[in-house]
Amino acid sequence: VQLQASGGGLVQAGGSLSLSCAVSGGTFSTYAMGWFRQAPGKEREFVTAISRTGFSTYYAEAVEGRFTIAKDNAKNTVYLQMNSLKAEDTAVYYCAARRRAGSYRSGGEYDYWGQGTLVTVSS
Repeated sequence: VQLQASGGGLVQAGGSLSLSCAVSGGTFSTYAMGWFRQAPGKEREFVTAISRTGFSTYYAEAVEGRFTIAKDNAKNTVYLQMNSLKAEDTAVYYCAARRRAGSYRSGGEYDYWGQGTLVTVSS
């Protein structure tokens, strides 16, 4: 299973950016998906996750109301729409896929990871 994240870049504070993560080599509809991020000098942290069907979503408090995750099972792709970006959102963003139920917020519960895409928010 391969995950390819894209869409990162440089954006001014208050702006928007959309990330995509294309999944290949597996059965995408059976995976719950998540986005995590890691800022320089900090540990990786949970951002958001979505259930296999796409009906349930979960957000970290820091991004609630500003970020939106969506899953398109027909395109084998998960999206992350980021609005009202802040300097503290600057990080490498990773998408991840999981096959089994468990804690959506725990990176250790995910089976497959993408390579990461850098998001830089200038203040």
